Amino acid sequence: MNKATFFIPLAFILCFGVASQSSAETYIPGQKTGKTFASFVKPFLTSHCVDCHGDSDPEGGLSLHDLGPVDEINAGIWRSVWAQVALKEMPPEDAEELEVVPRLQLTDWIVDELTRVMQDKGGFRDHLDPNKGNFVDHELLFGPLPEEIKLVPTSSPARIWRVTPQEHITRLNELINSEPEFDPAKPGLRTRGDVVPTNHGGELKLYFGVDRIIQWQGGTVAYATSVKSVPAVLSSARNHGLENYPDFYTVNGAEATQIMGVASDIIRYMAYGPLSIAQPYQITDDPKSIADKMKGDLRGLPTSLVYSTKVVRPLTPVYDLMSQEGFDNDRLRAAVDYLFEALTFRPPNQNESDGYLTIVKQSIDKLGKEDGAVLGLSAIFLDRDALFRPELVKNGKPDEHGRVMMKDWELGLAVNHALRYIKPDETLRQAIIGGRMQTRDDVRREVERMLADDSIRKPRVLRFFRDFFDYDLGGYICKDNRALAETGVSNRGTDHYRAMFDATASTDRLIELILQEDTDVLKQLLTTDKVVATPSDKVYFGKQRTAEEKAAAQREAKKQAAEKAERETAELAAAKQELAELQAFIEANSGEEKSKRKELAEKKRAVAAAEKKLDAATKGKRGGNENFSVATADLNGPPIFARVSHRSFGAGSMKPERILATAPADQRLGILTHPSWLVSHSDAMDNHAIRRGRWIRERLLGGGIPDVPITVDAMLPDEPKNTLRERMRVTRETYCWTCHQKMDPLGLPFEMFNHAGLFRETELGKPVDTSGEVINSGDSRLDGEVDNAIDLIKRLAESERVEQVFVRHAFRFWMGRNETLNDAPALQAAYRAYKDNGGSMNALITSLLTSDAFLYRTEQD
Repeated sequence: MNKATFFIPLAFILCFGVASQSSAETYIPGQKTGKTFASFVKPFLTSHCVDCHGDSDPEGGLSLHDLGPVDEINAGIWRSVWAQVALKEMPPEDAEELEVVPRLQLTDWIVDELTRVMQDKGGFRDHLDPNKGNFVDHELLFGPLPEEIKLVPTSSPARIWRVTPQEHITRLNELINSEPEFDPAKPGLRTRGDVVPTNHGGELKLYFGVDRIIQWQGGTVAYATSVKSVPAVLSSARNHGLENYPDFYTVNGAEATQIMGVASDIIRYMAYGPLSIAQPYQITDDPKSIADKMKGDLRGLPTSLVYSTKVVRPLTPVYDLMSQEGFDNDRLRAAVDYLFEALTFRPPNQNESDGYLTIVKQSIDKLGKEDGAVLGLSAIFLDRDALFRPELVKNGKPDEHGRVMMKDWELGLAVNHALRYIKPDETLRQAIIGGRMQTRDDVRREVERMLADDSIRKPRVLRFFRDFFDYDLGGYICKDNRALAETGVSNRGTDHYRAMFDATASTDRLIELILQEDTDVLKQLLTTDKVVATPSDKVYFGKQRTAEEKAAAQREAKKQAAEKAERETAELAAAKQELAELQAFIEANSGEEKSKRKELAEKKRAVAAAEKKLDAATKGKRGGNENFSVATADLNGPPIFARVSHRSFGAGSMKPERILATAPADQRLGILTHPSWLVSHSDAMDNHAIRRGRWIRERLLGGGIPDVPITVDAMLPDEPKNTLRERMRVTRETYCWTCHQKMDPLGLPFEMFNHAGLFRETELGKPVDTSGEVINSGDSRLDGEVDNAIDLIKRLAESERVEQVFVRHAFRFWMGRNETLNDAPALQAAYRAYKDNGGSMNALITSLLTSDAFLYRTEQD
């Protein structure tokens, strides 16, 4: 960090006093206060700020004596003022406390002005970012409000949600692949309605015909190249935190063009199956019968594949339309209506059906039946409701607060979207059509029904936990090969990255098991000793040996290998002696040669086997391929399945088989100590204690961290011989520590693990310092020093505040927006539902989905 550049948000400490002129005013969150810079803000700054931030020697080098109204030039300063005021970083602890209402009025004024001024200059959206949701005072949301604050009934803005990449590709997958129905005996296996998983390389793709491929030429890479697939077209930032806010994303022209290309491929496959991507001779149940056509080097070519004759794709009205000569309006309309509902999740109205029917007929007139039908039907893939889900409440009557309750298809699809990625099941569909999706009780009935039915897959629930914990990013952290090797895990090829994608699937399954019990869900996730494991996890859940332990292990291995070699040498000598004696006997007794032939062959085999064993023992004596850097974990338990992609890369495909094991005692406790989470919060070379600490501060403690200004050189020194804690000394400088004290002491206890997630006791030959501290958490019972990550996690897992912050994040995920003070009743009700039902996630979700924030919409200004 460069000491010459100061951190405005950290240095900006205003000496606010009490704004007596505002203390008696009624404050209604979300309503315009009518405050102006001249009448409210300027006098406020003059009275309470310029003593410290005046023209002469201002605190932190920041002068406010001539700060004017918000404009594009000073917007950065006002943004910092907003963050510091909202987070109650100002006034300092030794100054007179600022009353609640003036603080809220000032932050509202700043947000309104920044929004107005920056509207045509990139916009101001900080207050809408889910990572800034904690800027709303936790105590005001879950505690008593000052009497001058008057809440109004909550709602969410009218809006349209763009579908996520996961939802979109799962929706498309439904058109061409028949997924297996739910099997209660194997609940972890992939089932219809589950999200399409990423492959072992972390790619989210839609594959054509993999369930019919029975033979291919070449290895994994050739197979991957041969199989027709399309990647997820719609984009979302692969980053930490909640992603699915409705106004985060659009569909640009490039994506629309790609979707049309994908649509053409999908429609042709719906019509013709593998014949749309392969030659007729490639479809056979007897690959030997086409051996003459599979000659030559076909590796990587579509013609290297052989498909079975069994039809496994869904046969739909699109198939009916294309399988017969000519066409008529009935078949055309059936295909249009089927595709429309498959892509938008609701049946078309008459105008929509007629409109697309006209488009298809016009295309056929110009291009002929096949190409015209494909092009015309492809247009449905770009329908607004195929890419967005509207919540516009155009037909409702506003109540006295301007709110309109969703109903019918809007409400039904909102409920469906809250849990699922495929269209409503028949029960929900009939409820919508029958006018039984109109009330809060209707929503409760359907939500409780779906949550209770394991066969109704609910991938959105699992998506919440991925977004909340951020444990699914480890495979995307590009590791330096040398640094990775030093952790003790394999750095060969893609071994580590595949292990991380496997780890994500394993963590998914563990979360599902805890959700199935639905008791103290958050606490269980933080403190479980259970592990869903693959064979490679014996290394990742193992212990990185110290230099002394590694040397001792090598000595012991060599000793055992030498002893084994000695035994094998003796056995070989004995086998050779027996063979020699038998051969001598046969030579001396030529008449016995025939009767001893079988015994002679057995003796020769015994000698060959003994030589082979000795050779292996000799290699072991030299060290062999054993990994002495790691004491592997003893992971054993019953078999279990994890949800992985279908075969996509030949031998490279992930396997669903796992075991449910117990993590090593005193080394692991809950998801935050699993390699999937630890690696997701690391970087290329080392741990990332700051990121881990920030995660705990924001996701569990409900704190906020101001953004780092571009003037700050946020880099640790490059000191290969120093530990991470030693290099992080720079964050303790005065201009950094104000913020870093909220993060570093929470992240450094996780130094008990290396950046591949292995438990360790030393770093660079020095004992690892795992101490840390909880500072200014908002709950005095949480504050204090901790010995290590496990000590920290145990303390957090017992906290009421941590549970409340968890509820806040669940609210953001299912509402698609940040909470406001008007949401306090909904948040408190959701928290009570969670606690009163023994820490039930189902009760929490039901409360959220029957809240006014979920049910009601208001028009935005």
